[in-house]
Amino acid sequence: MIDAVKKLREKTNAGIVACQKALRESGGDVDKAVEILRKQGVALASKKVGRAAKEGRIESYIHLGGGKIGVLIEVNCESDFVARNDNFRAFVKDIAMQVAASHPLYVNKEDVPAESIKKETEIIKAQMVGKPAGAADKIIEGKLAKFYEDTCLMEQPFIKDPSMKVKDVLTSMIAKIGENILIRRFVRYQVGEEL
Repeated sequence: MIDAVKKLREKTNAGIVACQKALRESGGDVDKAVEILRKQGVALASKKVGRAAKEGRIESYIHLGGGKIGVLIEVNCESDFVARNDNFRAFVKDIAMQVAASHPLYVNKEDVPAESIKKETEIIKAQMVGKPAGAADKIIEGKLAKFYEDTCLMEQPFIKDPSMKVKDVLTSMIAKIGENILIRRFVRYQVGEEL
């Protein structure tokens, strides 16, 4: 049991008591225990999302390839203690790197202006001429999801683990740290881009 708890803690960074409880619940199966802890983390994180996040960090990232791409990002949390935490600081740096690499335009889907969504939908519909109505609706839905993935930071695959989206990484960080975390805003600069 001690080895299983140690292995589970290494995989999840969860506390000893939580690991023991998850292992008892899973009958000693470490993989099932990881799943149980992830579900609990998501549930805990969803409770924290509504809380005020007025502390945090502004981080900069300059891409090493000649200094031609730079990012400033603001990520908020609830306390100054967490803002100084190494895990939180590493998370903010990773998100700044994500912005540099993936060039999102917005933080969330809700930030995309209605006229941009309308324009994108019209373009997609124009491409659907001659398709059956049922198939066209599914294609439009899929292409809009791809549009959000390209333009919205939270919908993008995380550069360090493409099996997760940025919003999933954020949720796991909220669960790990125990405070609400909010990616508030960012600006990305690239030498030579049109103004």
